[in-house]
Amino acid sequence: MSGEWLANTYLVADELGGHAVLIDAGGPVGPLLDMLHRGQFTLTHVLLTHHHHDHVAELDAVLERYPGTPVLIHPLEREYVPAATGTMEPGVAIETGALTIEPLHTPGHTAGMLSLLINGTDVFTGDTLFKGSVGGVRATGHTTYEDLRSSIMDKLLKLPPPTRIHPGHTDPTTVAHELEHNAFVRIWRGVDPEGSEACTALGEPATLVLLGDDYDGGHKAWVRWPNGSDDIVPGSQVR
Repeated sequence: MSGEWLANTYLVADELGGHAVLIDAGGPVGPLLDMLHRGQFTLTHVLLTHHHHDHVAELDAVLERYPGTPVLIHPLEREYVPAATGTMEPGVAIETGALTIEPLHTPGHTAGMLSLLINGTDVFTGDTLFKGSVGGVRATGHTTYEDLRSSIMDKLLKLPPPTRIHPGHTDPTTVAHELEHNAFVRIWRGVDPEGSEACTALGEPATLVLLGDDYDGGHKAWVRWPNGSDDIVPGSQVR
């Protein structure tokens, strides 16, 4: 996990001396590259959940140590990562050694956001779903609140409850835990009521549906604009 952004880079391998992939490259990647060497793994791919800088900042350092490694990203985001060599298509599995990696299209935070389901047991969710929080839809390349909600409720949380979730920032969790404890998800499930307090969000009048936790110890806010549309914005931008 990077100290500056709290962004996670993951090394996933099937067995010692076997096949491995890196998921994202926000850094620091040095310890993971050292583990690749010590474990005598063959690095077969770098798989990017999305194009934001905090997830690709040390991609060049990876390729310096492992030149020629395929770097894959969603087709909608390839143009933003010059070092990308190819694309991942949602629903088209990547097979490497004993790893089966299924890209799931989970837009919202970005248009080409991918979550990566590995061997049906572990899903790497990028900036779509965090432990106790959700991604925002105000970052560069975002789509809509509706996309984010659908990505979480109709795709990620439809996975089996024991599925382990590895977010793009900070702590791991499980599908079961997020269904029960994530404040955004609880309202979407109809377990908890929406809030109705008037607020100002991004300098505009709005209704505060939820001021929830965020991965960095701050807050993420679900707000509703006067025209009835919803948004997920930084809690620091809400008064």
